[in-house]
Amino acid sequence: MKNYYCVIMAGGVGSRFWPMSRTNHPKQFIDILGTGKTLLQQTYDRFLRICPKENIFIVTNTDYIGLVTEQLQGILPENILPEPSRKNTAPCIAYASYKIAQKDPQAVTVVAPSDHLILNENAFVEAINSCYKKAAAHDCLMTLGITPTRPDTGYGYIQFKDSEIKEQDHHIKKVKTFTEKPDLEMAKSLLQSGDFLWNSGIFVWSVKSIISAFETHSPELAAAFAEGRSNYFTDTETDFIKRAYVNCKNISIDYAVMEKADNVYVRVSDIGWSDLGTWGSLYEHIKQDNNTNAVVGKQVMLYDTKNCIVNVPKDKLVVLQGLDGYIVVESDTILLVCRKEDEQQIRVFVNDVKVSKGDRFV
Repeated sequence: MKNYYCVIMAGGVGSRFWPMSRTNHPKQFIDILGTGKTLLQQTYDRFLRICPKENIFIVTNTDYIGLVTEQLQGILPENILPEPSRKNTAPCIAYASYKIAQKDPQAVTVVAPSDHLILNENAFVEAINSCYKKAAAHDCLMTLGITPTRPDTGYGYIQFKDSEIKEQDHHIKKVKTFTEKPDLEMAKSLLQSGDFLWNSGIFVWSVKSIISAFETHSPELAAAFAEGRSNYFTDTETDFIKRAYVNCKNISIDYAVMEKADNVYVRVSDIGWSDLGTWGSLYEHIKQDNNTNAVVGKQVMLYDTKNCIVNVPKDKLVVLQGLDGYIVVESDTILLVCRKEDEQQIRVFVNDVKVSKGDRFV
């Protein structure tokens, strides 16, 4: 267990949850489910069941160091990895991997987003521990694949086949292909085929294996972070990372490594997972009334209204009449009313608001 590490990615802005999620206070730092804990705090607590506190690293944007420190009491300052700019998941994973390797060359790490919901935490712990064992024993890149329950167009998919070796855990399969977010017809076809899983974006590997994969499939990225070996855990690390990020491509770990590598495995998992990427995905996890309205707010009155998501301040009286299938969200000085089926447009709204109204509303 002392060689087990965790990297939590907490640098995103969560624009699809606007206006509740804002650039200066994005969704991972919000108690979006009304549980009394933010998504980051829930994620951190989940990983405390798997590895020691001193082995949990948080990669976040420089602007959010204060929020991380405030929400994760007692976290070591050197375990917060500040990114000077957002360059997607590959640079952030490379940074964490090279830094952890400097501390412990035998490290095996799980890498996970900070804003996912996992309802079955016991099954999750079992899945991660199984992946740790596989990754510690073999040169491989592991990911968690989620058994799909519907033809969802918001997730990427992983096609699997039987492993070429006898696995101790029969849930571990070899990855055959990755598929980007499909349209509805393709999603239905993938679901019917029976050999596709949702791509959770949760990974497990040894630092040796992921660094080797970066060197093979993304050598520019590997070179950028390998150059800083003498800087990690020193006073010069911050300045080095600022220079490294200037030269980094904005690229996901899927494109940079996973889709190119031939030693990728997936652990088929049923863990009650959602990436909470949209208001629609949140809708499923909030208690609904008799008209399938999901309401967060103490003073909401609904008339002839159904299938809606309503999220308003608890002391705000809101009266809605005649709505069917809408998102209604108020946060600070912003009110959003949008059809649920058009929620992917929220990113467009945010961009338009930024252009016409300036940064203060985003």
